[in-house]
Amino acid sequence: MDLKDLRGIGQKRLNILLENEIETPADLLRHFPQSYIDSTFSTAIENIAAGSMVCVDVRFTSKPSLQYIRGLSIVRAQAQDDSGSIRIVWFNQPWNKGNYKEGDSALLYGRVDFVKGQLTLSNPKVIKNRGIVPQYASIGNISGSLIASLVGQLLPHIKALYPETLTQRLLSVWELCDIQTALREVHLPQSTQSLLIAKKRIAFENLLMYQLALRSLRGNDSKGIVLQEKSNVTQYFWLETGFEPTGAQKRVLAEILRDLSGGRAMRRLVQGDVGCGKTAIAFAAVAVLAQNAYQTALMVPTEILARQHFKSAQDLLEPLGIRIGLLLGGMRAAPRAEALRHIAEGTWDLVIGTHALFSEGVKYKDLGLVITDEQHRFGVRQRQKLSNKALGEQPAHVLVMSATPIPRTLALILYGDLDVSVVDELPPGRQAVKTRIVAEDKRLEMYRFIRQKVSEDQQAYLVCPLVQESEQIEAKDAQAMYENLRKGPLKGLKIGLTWGSQPACEKEEAINLFSRGEIDVLVATTVIEVGVNVPRATVMVIENADRFGLSQLHQLRGRVGRGAQESWCFLMGEANERLKILCSTSDGFEVAQKDMELRGPGEFLGTRQHGRFMPGGFGVQDMQMIESTREAAQMLSIDPAFAEEEATLRRLALKRYKKALKEIALH
Repeated sequence: MDLKDLRGIGQKRLNILLENEIETPADLLRHFPQSYIDSTFSTAIENIAAGSMVCVDVRFTSKPSLQYIRGLSIVRAQAQDDSGSIRIVWFNQPWNKGNYKEGDSALLYGRVDFVKGQLTLSNPKVIKNRGIVPQYASIGNISGSLIASLVGQLLPHIKALYPETLTQRLLSVWELCDIQTALREVHLPQSTQSLLIAKKRIAFENLLMYQLALRSLRGNDSKGIVLQEKSNVTQYFWLETGFEPTGAQKRVLAEILRDLSGGRAMRRLVQGDVGCGKTAIAFAAVAVLAQNAYQTALMVPTEILARQHFKSAQDLLEPLGIRIGLLLGGMRAAPRAEALRHIAEGTWDLVIGTHALFSEGVKYKDLGLVITDEQHRFGVRQRQKLSNKALGEQPAHVLVMSATPIPRTLALILYGDLDVSVVDELPPGRQAVKTRIVAEDKRLEMYRFIRQKVSEDQQAYLVCPLVQESEQIEAKDAQAMYENLRKGPLKGLKIGLTWGSQPACEKEEAINLFSRGEIDVLVATTVIEVGVNVPRATVMVIENADRFGLSQLHQLRGRVGRGAQESWCFLMGEANERLKILCSTSDGFEVAQKDMELRGPGEFLGTRQHGRFMPGGFGVQDMQMIESTREAAQMLSIDPAFAEEEATLRRLALKRYKKALKEIALH
């Protein structure tokens, strides 16, 4: 059976399916329902919570009324069950006025909201027969109802169309049903319990294959440079820093040292909030490398951040006798030639720089460790390119740092080529940034607050979502804001402006002036999200805060609170559930988790961070399932008894996620 054999599929619709990577009936069977209408049981009105999807068995206590407002029809009615009453509202469905009269009964399914002090069921569907009915997302202009019909035509032939992908042994070990049963139940559920069993099977297969595919990005991880800590060098390092490491820092460093001495090339991601001490952990690892006569390369996304790390490294590592150098793309010919000589001769134990670290002509004497900061700015391919500059057959160890909190569930999926460590503890004494939502009528009061802070030798950021005005999006534009502040409410203060597509030299000059304290207020787009460390900056104002994701707002907030003074983040906009979350916690991982729950994993990550390439099916937010499939992927890769199954599944995985892997490697 081919797709073109299905009733309802002509050449135009076939082309739409092909454009959306649905090339076979098996691909269409993997277009799973996005939700279900479950009318197997009714919820009593007294037990209904606002925001939930429910099925209610009600009788109308009033005849529906019809009203038109600016061309929009609204049908309203009151209904009740034995436990309470609820308002029913249908928008743009005027026919429902004549479908019911007082005393009629109906089984309705829909979303419940709390409107003007009363529970309201909005645009409910009328249920004729109880059951669990799949709801499909449309594909192009192919409607969800037509997709349901197409899938229904395939289900009788499922055994021939979709052979089993997992061996009986794997099904037994992980207590899974067979794939044909799972697909039938997902598309035509018989009960809530059978649907859960089917979802578990499909989630397991998809997540397992995705992680097997990602493991292929690791390259050859069977061998690695063996490095041992000698003379308690990390203990001396912590003494040199002058502060006691947190429990999280000790734990993560122990994981790194275990990797370095384990005989396998390390591939580890270290996640942690701004200020948790990730850089100190990385520098402790550098000390171990230098002690073993190996070089480390630390790659960062901007030259400003490279210089900041260079200064920190000088303060913390040079007292231990570790030699440090800087390699930047903007270097003149003579300093660059001198830097290349130091790298090639091994004079420098640690080289800090940008992409210039893996450009043509850079030769390392004994590269043993590659550290990349702000992982989401680099792709797998870039990490491998730098790692492969190590001499000999063994690649360098790779340590990736990110201050962008991502829920561990997603980190394990997205960074399957890396082991994940989380620094989930801040050093004692660090002050949380006070976060407030500021309405428009309080704007002038906020500007007076900024003037006061500047008079106290402090600085402020003002972030806008756009560079120039857009007719499509009502948002503050950075250039207009700069002109308005310079001539109006902040007149007399030294104000700077920077944005993402600004010429690099102008951008760097603006940020450097702000870093040196020669600018009081920096108006910017999200270009300042990463790589700016200004301890005197104590105020962050974010215009149109509701235009940003919670995690991005948290990242921007992390630009302040880096010094000893009390710091503030003002979110300009109307109070809502999302912004209130940011005001209630300073824990980046808690913010990220709630952000993902509110927006879903794809929207949370965004296209740039592979949101489009999450594994299909179910289970993406199921921590236990992700851990189980990770364990299964490791077992298949390590246990010789599963070698044949691993090879077969990896081939299927690479085929299924070919496009995703290509994008992840590049970005």
